Amino acid sequence: MNSARSDLPPDPAGEHDPRADGPRVALKILVAGGFGVGKTTLVGAVSEIRPLRTEEALTDVGAAVDDLDGVAAKTTTTVAMDFGRITLRDGVAIYLFGTPGQERFWFMWNELSRGALGAVVLADTRRLMASFASIDYFEQKGTPFVVAVNCFDDADRYDPPEIRTALDIDPHVPVLLCDARRTGSAKEVLVALVEHALRIAGAASSRAPSEPGPRPWPAPARAEG
Repeated sequence: MNSARSDLPPDPAGEHDPRADGPRVALKILVAGGFGVGKTTLVGAVSEIRPLRTEEALTDVGAAVDDLDGVAAKTTTTVAMDFGRITLRDGVAIYLFGTPGQERFWFMWNELSRGALGAVVLADTRRLMASFASIDYFEQKGTPFVVAVNCFDDADRYDPPEIRTALDIDPHVPVLLCDARRTGSAKEVLVALVEHALRIAGAASSRAPSEPGPRPWPAPARAEG
């Protein structure tokens, strides 16, 4: 069987196209958040390929265990993950993995988060409480993350400092406002995450070996019920 590379047409100029070799550097980014917050929309807005989606129709059985408050009009849900790709210059590719939002699918987060550079936690001001699980998870794992508030048309608007206070987020964690439907807005969120992750990596590498780093605080226990 011929490989995909052998099927490439010859370059009449005799110059090799480096893109034919695939990306030299691959970055993995997670897009997390509560149910119905816009994760699938954000991945689709920026992906250069047709996104892989694992959406299924909501059923009456699922409605009995999923919190539909504030998203009653939603008819489908991600049951595994969303996947998209962005190729940047200099052979850098970003692979986006959207995580499922419902609690019954949280067992997949550990596998999806392996090797991730960082995460975008999407938030909805109509359902801010749904963001706590993602924030707690990435804080416990020490994964760099940013919080991006998806500004739905019918949602109340708040400034980033108000969101930071409501979610009790550390001062160094970026908080942004975005529209997950717009490619430019979604890309700004990803750029903010990459810059944030690089700052954290630079600070860790510059720390003297004898200087202990700050000990992570355990996330507060989630209330049952």
